[in-house]
Amino acid sequence: MLTMKAKYALRAMCALARADGGRLRGGRLQARTIAEHSRAPGKFLETILVDLRQAGFIDSRRGQKGGHALARPADQIMIGDLIRAIDGPLAPVRCASVSAYQPCSDCPDPDACSLRSLMREARDAISDVLDRRSLHELALAPGSSLAALAGDGP
Repeated sequence: MLTMKAKYALRAMCALARADGGRLRGGRLQARTIAEHSRAPGKFLETILVDLRQAGFIDSRRGQKGGHALARPADQIMIGDLIRAIDGPLAPVRCASVSAYQPCSDCPDPDACSLRSLMREARDAISDVLDRRSLHELALAPGSSLAALAGDGP
């Protein structure tokens, strides 16, 4: 399940992508402006922006010409990578995760577990969609079905 933190992060990244696409102040936005565009609580958004900066998705500068901007072009930022940076693995259960695998304490044989197999299939399907969609598609493509994911759709 996508957390509110991830939804706010996606909305914030969409705001930055739109600013970058329009070359608004070189793509830099103040945290307050991002919070307004992403409909996120200001203090919570500030912690999210720190996480996004530490993960290498945004560049932040202080001062009169400061603000936040994308660290690389929106078409090079995949939605799956953003969600993983904020929420962690995409797998619905830890035993199906590629990057954070943990066996279930009550499972005698993870390799023969049919539930794990099903959850791995679900993880692969989710990953296949989110790892092929860029921030550019989410933020800038008119009528994109992914715009609803970030809460920017109708």
